Amino acid sequence: MTNPSFPALSLVADSDLAGIGDLDIDDVLTYLHRDLKRLPGYMDLYRRYLRQRWDVYELDFSQDLVHWRERMTQRERDAFVAISAGFHHGERQVEVELPVFMIGGSEESKIYMSSQIEDEARHTVFFDRFYREVVGLPGDSVQEVLDASFAHVSETFVGPFGLLAYQADELRRDPEDAAARVRYGTTYFLWIEGVLALSVMKITLTYCRQRGLLPGYYTGFTATCRDEARHVQFGMRFLRDSVREDPRLLLQIHETLRTILAINSATSRQLELESLGWTPEEVKRLMIRQLRMKLSDVGIAIPPDIQEKIDRIEPELAGG
Repeated sequence: MTNPSFPALSLVADSDLAGIGDLDIDDVLTYLHRDLKRLPGYMDLYRRYLRQRWDVYELDFSQDLVHWRERMTQRERDAFVAISAGFHHGERQVEVELPVFMIGGSEESKIYMSSQIEDEARHTVFFDRFYREVVGLPGDSVQEVLDASFAHVSETFVGPFGLLAYQADELRRDPEDAAARVRYGTTYFLWIEGVLALSVMKITLTYCRQRGLLPGYYTGFTATCRDEARHVQFGMRFLRDSVREDPRLLLQIHETLRTILAINSATSRQLELESLGWTPEEVKRLMIRQLRMKLSDVGIAIPPDIQEKIDRIEPELAGG
């Protein structure tokens, strides 16, 4: 990973959509982790959202279509669609589930969460446009395109997002249950967004940048990654503050991580990523690094048995 200067990180924070296409994904990830060490407040994150909002309909996918048809192999297209399908469905799922998490929070967190829900809706439209205009999946409605992309979803998407759906049902019964909120927050903000999503972004955006491919996708997905920086920072602050308020809630984080890592190790079909320039061992190291950085930056300690499970992470990916 690069070690960008302050001006580079300032560009990440302040670029409009036209400028985002020139950013490097490593700079965006550094921007995210820099603030994990101090964790901005909820209203600070809301103000960032107001500055960083972007219009998904300003993206131009015309060159992407040419690249998709003429410059990418079938193996590359298959891997790209497979790795993106989890995002397509993940954005849509949390768009409709986050309101139940929002109900039990403080007024400041509710104001911030309203912005994240809007982000998730915008990201859903981004993938809907990409699948329609570039990949060429059939469907007149958003749901029909979602149905068409579902066949490409990898196994590990079903695991974490199935768990998240179960945890959302728990919150519907009691939105103010602190333990249920921490379980949901661990699955979504720490694992799905903080590990899987950021790993997917690193893989696909590095591929696009190195090959000079898919400029519309690169711009929109980099803008999505900058949005994810706010999301992960919110989620990690929520988890840190929850444990500080009630240290017993750390056990909920540990138990949820044990469940997630058990699901990950049960995967029987791995995603083929070599065509995008990533070996399984490189993906594994990337995922482990993302998880350890989040836990370390906010001071969440883990017991030895979870550390052993982290060391055995398998590189099957999904996003959201």
